[in-house]
Amino acid sequence: MNRTSRRVFLRTAIAPRTAATADRNRHTLVVVFLRGGADTLNIVVPYGDDRYYALRPTIAIPPPTSSSSTATAIRLDDLYGLHPRMMPLVPAYREGRLAVVQAVGSDNPTGSHFEAQDQMEHGEAYDRLVGGGWLGRMLRARIGDDAGPLAAVAIGTAIPESLRGARSTCAITSIDEIRLGVEPGRSESFTNALASLYDSDRGSLGPRGRETVELLAKVERLRSQPYTPSSKASYADDAFAAGLREIARLVKADVGLTAACVDLGGWDTHFVQGAGSGLQADAIDQLARGLAAFDADLAEHRSTVTTVVMTEFGRRISENSSAGTDHGRGFAALLLGDRVRGGRVVGEWPGLDEDEMTLIGPAGLSVRIDYRSVLADVITGPMGMPTLASVFPDFEPQLVGLTAS
Repeated sequence: MNRTSRRVFLRTAIAPRTAATADRNRHTLVVVFLRGGADTLNIVVPYGDDRYYALRPTIAIPPPTSSSSTATAIRLDDLYGLHPRMMPLVPAYREGRLAVVQAVGSDNPTGSHFEAQDQMEHGEAYDRLVGGGWLGRMLRARIGDDAGPLAAVAIGTAIPESLRGARSTCAITSIDEIRLGVEPGRSESFTNALASLYDSDRGSLGPRGRETVELLAKVERLRSQPYTPSSKASYADDAFAAGLREIARLVKADVGLTAACVDLGGWDTHFVQGAGSGLQADAIDQLARGLAAFDADLAEHRSTVTTVVMTEFGRRISENSSAGTDHGRGFAALLLGDRVRGGRVVGEWPGLDEDEMTLIGPAGLSVRIDYRSVLADVITGPMGMPTLASVFPDFEPQLVGLTAS
């Protein structure tokens, strides 16, 4: 944590606040963004639609009933199967903790990664500007001035646009970065000095100061001992899994984490995308193994964490001449957690006839569910907010029914 971040951390930690709401509706929302436009037609495979195989002669995933020598789709129902590399998440789906939402997207017609990501992170409609990020607005509305210094965390080196406007947020790659700028070996004495100071303060800073000392002590304990995941969870040796592991540590440490963001790139598969193996399969493997380890690690905390997986847009239905897929429209979103009504694929299947697309711009899977409706379900469900007005102004969500309050 750099010097500026330390000042922000301490200023946020000791700022006076009203009656504490840290324990009110305690829940953590984790947002996983698949940057690059993920081809979810090869993640949630519509094997029951024959046009899928006609339009993807070399990159389609063989159906569950296939005698193909390559890996086949994992059957979910008569229409859908999962990519074979999604196997680590099958138990969560079968047990009702994982849901798929089909044909999700925005009204952005540009096909631009930057513009589509920017729109979604701000929680906007196309050409309709809203100040700040949607997560930032949610945090301000939900906990306001009561936000602690670790209420919102981005895994990485930069704060994403979705968190812009939050009262307190930080970007880290590891909990080990959360430390005060004191000489090695003096952390405990410094913390004790703070504790003594705030114990003698009978004004408004006293209670908040003691909370700060407790938070620093929790972080110091985390840093001072090796982390052992729960339930024999096994995280892969990659940046995505490492980020999820850090989020799990923060959740279990009870530091007031309300929102966390982590990205997984590598989804812009214009060339040699592959099917059961190859470039996209490797990215799917990272996604599935990372989420499965995270889910196992949080076995005793699943009721307090909901994870949403989204991308800026899907891909074209037809494979291109380079054995890849170009920018498209709709995609399949994933939700994971104990308060998710999972074990099902939600949303109308729009079919695979690109000639019947009614939206302008890049062709692809038709968008039937606005991405904000998926987020709204989590915000008014597990996150416990009574209204969306401050998060998505002038937006009336569809009733999706993905989560329980």
